[in-house]
Amino acid sequence: MKALLPLFSRPSHYLGTEINSVHKDLKTVRAHVALAFPDLYEVAMSYLGQKILYDIVNATDHFCAERVFAPTEDVAEVLRTHDTLLATLESDTPLKDLDGVLFSITHELCYTNVLYMLDLGGIPLRAAQRVNGHPLVIAGGGCTFNAEPLAPFMDVMVLGDGEEVLPEMLELIALGKDEGWSRSELISRLAGIPGVYVPSFFEDDGSGAMRPLDGARPQVEKRIVMDMNKVSFPTRQIVPFGKPVHDRYSVEIARGCTRGCRFCQAGMIYRPVREREVDVLGSIIDRGLAETGSEELSFLSLSTGDFSALEALFLSSYSHCRQEQVSISLPSLRVGSVSEDLMRLMGKIRHTGMTLAPEAGTQRLRNVINKGVTEDELLDHTGKAFRLGWQQVKLYFMMGLPTETREDLHGILDLCLKVAASAPKNVRRLQVTAAVSPFVPKPHTPFQWERQISMAEIEERLAYLRNIFRPYKKLKLKWHHSHMTWLEGVFARGDRHLAPALESAYAKGALFTSWSDHLRLEPWLEAFAETGIDAESYLRERDPEQPLPWDHLTSGVSRKFLLTERRRALEAAGTPDCRYEACRSCGVCTLDGRESELVQQAAGHDIVPVINRATRDQADAEQVEEPEEQPAGQPAASTDDLHNKAQRFRLWYSKTGPAMYLSQLELQRIFERAFRRARLPLAFSSGFHPAPLLSFARALPVGVGSVCEWMDFFVREHMGVRDLPALLEAELPQGMRVVKVDELPCQGRAPISNHERFSLGFTCAEDSLRFSGRIPAFLEAAEWKVFKRTKKGEPGEVDVRPMVTSITEDEKGFIIDFDWQTLYVSPIFVLQAVDPDFTMLQGRLIKTAQFF
Repeated sequence: MKALLPLFSRPSHYLGTEINSVHKDLKTVRAHVALAFPDLYEVAMSYLGQKILYDIVNATDHFCAERVFAPTEDVAEVLRTHDTLLATLESDTPLKDLDGVLFSITHELCYTNVLYMLDLGGIPLRAAQRVNGHPLVIAGGGCTFNAEPLAPFMDVMVLGDGEEVLPEMLELIALGKDEGWSRSELISRLAGIPGVYVPSFFEDDGSGAMRPLDGARPQVEKRIVMDMNKVSFPTRQIVPFGKPVHDRYSVEIARGCTRGCRFCQAGMIYRPVREREVDVLGSIIDRGLAETGSEELSFLSLSTGDFSALEALFLSSYSHCRQEQVSISLPSLRVGSVSEDLMRLMGKIRHTGMTLAPEAGTQRLRNVINKGVTEDELLDHTGKAFRLGWQQVKLYFMMGLPTETREDLHGILDLCLKVAASAPKNVRRLQVTAAVSPFVPKPHTPFQWERQISMAEIEERLAYLRNIFRPYKKLKLKWHHSHMTWLEGVFARGDRHLAPALESAYAKGALFTSWSDHLRLEPWLEAFAETGIDAESYLRERDPEQPLPWDHLTSGVSRKFLLTERRRALEAAGTPDCRYEACRSCGVCTLDGRESELVQQAAGHDIVPVINRATRDQADAEQVEEPEEQPAGQPAASTDDLHNKAQRFRLWYSKTGPAMYLSQLELQRIFERAFRRARLPLAFSSGFHPAPLLSFARALPVGVGSVCEWMDFFVREHMGVRDLPALLEAELPQGMRVVKVDELPCQGRAPISNHERFSLGFTCAEDSLRFSGRIPAFLEAAEWKVFKRTKKGEPGEVDVRPMVTSITEDEKGFIIDFDWQTLYVSPIFVLQAVDPDFTMLQGRLIKTAQFF
C-alpha cells in the first residue's frame, strides 16, 4: 500500500511513522492484530479507547497491535485500480494476513464502513464465509451492547472494558496457532472468557429475542475493570501528523457515571464509577505531556465535574501547564460542577470553549430526564464564565424527548436568551450557541421502550426553532441532520434482520454516513425496500412486557431498575447520584452484600464504586489559591517572561523517505511538539491565544524531499547552540534529520532564497529517457505557457519557462535549477509542464541546495 503513497490524498495519514508509534520485528510476534477504526484518520486519532488498547497490547513483547483506519474513497479507488489490499499503517501488512482485525464500534452510522474496510482488506464480509486462515473479525465499543445488525459480519464481540479481556484473547489466539486449533475451536474457547460474545452461538427465536444454541450461556455479561489504578494508561500516545478532531492529550480520570441521566446509554453501561487516584493521575499527566509535547490537556470522563477530587487534580497540574501554555480542558461538564475558583485559574492559561449541556429548555423536562440541573445554577455558571473572560458559550439540547411539548421547545430559546443576559455589557464578542440533537432511544436505558419521533416531526420542530431564533444575532442555532438521526434510531434498536439491508446499502455506496457531506438517504431507502425491511417499525414504542433484541447482553443494570427509572421519568421525579447519595440498587454493584447481575465476575471480585473522596472537594468552603511553587526541576517564570525573545535560531533539517509526505501545516505541528518534548523554553506571542514564535521557509510540495530545509524559532531563555542539534534530533519522526542550527539576530526579517536546486531521479529507464527527450524543446523555447487556475479558481495561464534556469543530466538523473524571483509554483507543476506524462510514481524529487 505504501508504494502508492504519491497517489494518495493526505498521504501522511498512511505512513504509520508518527512519534511514539510502535514497530516490532514480526518474526518474534505470536499474535499480530490490527486495531481498526471505521472512520477517517482525523476521527480515529482522537479516540482514546484505541490508544489504550494499542499501549496494552504492545506492552507484551510477543503481541503486536497496529492501526488501520477507513481510507477516503479516492484512496480506496487507487487501491482497487492497482489491485492492492488495505494494510496496517506500521508494517503495511494486508488485513487478510493478520490474526485478527479488531474494530472499535462507537456509533451505529459506521456499520457500512466496517464492511468497506473488510472488503478492501480482502476478508469475506460474513462470518459464515470465513474459513481457517482468515483473521478473526472482532468488535468492541459501546455499540456492541446492541450491534445485532452487524452480528452476522462479526466472529466475536467484546462487551465492556478491554484492558484485561484483550490480552486474554490474544493469549488464546497465540496458543491456538501453536497447537493448530481450527477456527471454530478457537472461537469456542474465546466464548468462555467473561465479556466475550459470539453472535453465531445465538439465533432469533421468532419473538424478537435471541436464544442460545448448543448450551451457550443464556446471557453474556460485560467485562469490567474493577480498579482503574491497577491498569496502565498510555503516556506515550502517538502524536498525529494530521490534525485530529480532538487535538489534545486526554487523560481518563474516571470511568462510569451514576449521575443517572435517563437518555444516556454510557451512563448505564459503564457503571460503577471508578476514579483514578490523584497521585496516579499526576504521574500520568507529567509523563504524558513530556512524551507527546501536547499543548492541551483534557481531563476525560463521562462527567468530569463530578470527579470527587477535581480541585486537587487541577491544582496539581496547574503551575506546569500555565508556565508552558498548556491549556486545561474539562469536557463533559455538568452545570455548576466547576467552582468559580477553578474557572478563574483555567482562564489564566487559555480560554478553551465553554460547553454545557442543560439538554432541555424547561425545568419540567429536565426533571423527566433526571438532568439534575436548575435554571438558576446554569445562569450562575455562565455569569461567572463571562465575568472571567469567556465570550462564547455552547449549550447542548435534545429534541423529541419523551413528554416534550411546544413549550419545552420554546424554552430552548428562552434559556439561551437568559444565558446571553447573564453576560456583563462589556463582553464584546458575545455568542451563545444552541446545538440541538434529536433524541434517539438507546438500549439499556430507561427510555429504551420509548418512541422516536419521525423525520417529518424532526424537520417540523427544527423549522420552529429556526424561526424563533432568527431575530437574535447573538444566538446561533446548530442541529443534527434528521436523516442521520433516523438511521441512527433504526440501527440503535435494530436486530439481525437488518444485516441484509446493511450489506445492500454498502454495495450501493452508503459510506461515511455520519459525515453530512457524505450522507445520502437514497441508498438506504433502496436497501430497505429490496430486503423487505419496514424501517419505521424500529422507531416504534416498545412494550415493556415483550422481549428485546439485546436482552441476552447485560451491562449489569437490571430490567427492574430501568423500569423504575422509566416510571419516575413519567412522574418527573429525580434520582440522586449514588456516588454521593444512597445506593439505588441498579444491579451492578455488590455493595453491602447486594447480588450483582454480573454473576461470573461477582463470584470472584467485589464490584463497588472506587472514588477518591466521599464528597466532592469543590464543596469545601476554603478558597482555592493559585499555586506558587513550580514543579521539581522547572525554573520559576512569570507569564510575562513567556513573551521574552532572548535568542533566535535557524534550524536546518533534511526531509526524506517517509517524511517527504508531510505537508507544511503538519511540519508546523511536528516542530512545535518536538520543541515541547525537548523542553525548549519557547517564546510565545501575546494576545488571546498565545502561540510559539515559529516561522518557516517556503512550503515544499507533499511528496518532494529536501536535504536543506530551514525554520526559525525564538526562545525566552539563553541556550547554547551547540547542544540543540542532538536535543532536537531525537524528537523528529523517521526521515527527518537535523543538519545544523545557526543563531540569528532577534531583530530583522528572515532571508528567503529565490534560487533552489533539485535532483530528479527515475526508477525506470524508459521514463528517464522520455523526460530527457522533452527537455531540449523546453529549454529552447522563449516562453512556455500552461493552464493554471488562479487563487480564486478562475482559469488562467502561467509562463513556467523563466522559472527554470538550467536542466543538466548526470549518471544519477537530472539536476534542475529553479528561479522563483517573479513567481513561485510547485516544482512538480513545472516538471509536468515540461513532460505531461510525468508523475511522482516515476521518480523522486529532492531539493539539494538553496541560494540566497
